[in-house]
Amino acid sequence: MNIRRIMIIGTMVVVISFGGTAFKGSIASASPVVKFSPSDTTENDDLLEALNQSSDEELYNSLQEGKSLHDIAADQGGDIANVIELQMAQLTQQLDDRLYSGSITAEQYAAYKEELKDIVEQSVFTSFG
Repeated sequence: MNIRRIMIIGTMVVVISFGGTAFKGSIASASPVVKFSPSDTTENDDLLEALNQSSDEELYNSLQEGKSLHDIAADQGGDIANVIELQMAQLTQQLDDRLYSGSITAEQYAAYKEELKDIVEQSVFTSFG
């Protein structure tokens, strides 16, 4: 599993979290669109740098041990604020794409966007292992 997929899984958890908050009932038809793009290594490099990890494998192993992104950053002297910014940018792009494609309304977009930072900040403390 590469780092991009790990980030996608984390992103999916965040997007799924939206369903239990502001959109009771209206979220049923809005499923996240996930695109895997192994050729895009810039995000991988940015995340590895923010977490102060030397490789995808090192990060993957830390996540498998049950560490959260916050734990990994704290252990390695990484920059958790940068990790949050990277996740925010990725999720904002997904929301922009969904709004543009018509899979969510402008009202849904605004509500998702309003909750985004809190949800991402909470997700960095969540371990998936």
